Amino acid sequence: MSELALGALYGIATLVVMFSGMPIAYALGIVATTFMYFFMPASSLDTITQNVYEEMASITLLSIPLFILKGAAIGKSPAGKDLYSAIHTWLHKVPGGLGIANVFACALFAAMAGSSPATCSAIGSAGIPEMRKRGYSPGFAAGIIAAGGTLGILLPPSITMILYAVAAEQSLGRLFLAGIGPGVLLVLLFAGYAVYRARAEYRLALAAYQNGGVKSAYLEDEHFTLREKVEMLPRVLPFIVLLIGVMVALYGGFATPSETAGLGALLALILIAVVYGAWRPKDMSPILSSTIRESTMLLLIIGMSLLYSYVMSYLHISQAAASWVVGMHLSKWVLLATILVLVVVLGFFLPPVSIILMTAPIILPPLREAGFDLVWFGIVMTVVMEMGLIHPPVGLNIFVIKNIAPDIPLKDVIWGVMPFLLLMVLAVILLCVFPGIATGLPDAIMGAKQ
Repeated sequence: MSELALGALYGIATLVVMFSGMPIAYALGIVATTFMYFFMPASSLDTITQNVYEEMASITLLSIPLFILKGAAIGKSPAGKDLYSAIHTWLHKVPGGLGIANVFACALFAAMAGSSPATCSAIGSAGIPEMRKRGYSPGFAAGIIAAGGTLGILLPPSITMILYAVAAEQSLGRLFLAGIGPGVLLVLLFAGYAVYRARAEYRLALAAYQNGGVKSAYLEDEHFTLREKVEMLPRVLPFIVLLIGVMVALYGGFATPSETAGLGALLALILIAVVYGAWRPKDMSPILSSTIRESTMLLLIIGMSLLYSYVMSYLHISQAAASWVVGMHLSKWVLLATILVLVVVLGFFLPPVSIILMTAPIILPPLREAGFDLVWFGIVMTVVMEMGLIHPPVGLNIFVIKNIAPDIPLKDVIWGVMPFLLLMVLAVILLCVFPGIATGLPDAIMGAKQ
């Protein structure tokens, strides 16, 4: 059997097993083990545990459960609600300020927690009811939170980028820095749309009221005194200081990524104990159980994905697929577009973790040969995978929103995220035209890549 035919069989078998409803980690492990049994030496089965262990024995991967612990400590406390309330208090006079407050709160919380679902849940549980109370349409309110939550895999510390750094053998520090510029770009695009949409909804509410309709909550005027604004800061500033401290420790060369993750987790636990009094066993139990569940799930997916990739490499499937792509002699940008479309399609069914680890052996060699900077591509790929978090049929963030706001019809949530999907496409185009948005900051701080 030819390598490409074997590769096609491998892909079809993977799809069949996944569509059976089996968890992703088990599906990948079963397919890899089955092909090892039929197409590799019998002795290879004896090395499965060794291969999985060796692939995962990376000091970089050690940071994942520690960053998850840091995010759980913040996500399971009222920090998200306080963060949102403080930003809203200071921005309520700006047109569309409530929408902007939610976007900024999502960005800051994502940077502290590093998790998209946690960001959606923490900010959305407070932000969506407040936006709807003030007249925002349900779909618009849901779309802001769902899109803002995607920043969790782009802004550092990002678990997705940790995995990409391992798969692509790139500097994690450079990747984290490269994500800041595009993250700010998306925040500005989302905030700009929030202003535009809020003002449009305000005009419609005003016109309806002037024509004898009911006075919308959009038309109510809020007021916060300077004292009320200042009183909101003490609960938020410690977490902002934590975020800045972790970034300084990482980029200042004072600590490795895993040491930084451990420091961040410890400080987050101390902060919630001091600020919210969360130190008793009943307070710590949901934090630790959430960390164990998410870490176990992710590491199991990572281990099985790496075994899956190892089998692809041993059977020369990934090399043959990469050679086939190169042999098509596509132009540089057509190659990039083709690969990104593939990532979009995979995003219909798979989480970012699996997409990275399954496709890296195939797509990275042709991209490297075409002259693309793999750090830059990692950021572009992350933005594209962000789209997968808010578009059907999987759209993890969509279902998180549906869980915290069950009275909003799923149809409204999906239509609410569509404008944000278009803004992400615009961000990808801007990154292609102006790659310095991603590469400028790491080049300035760490020096130009050789």
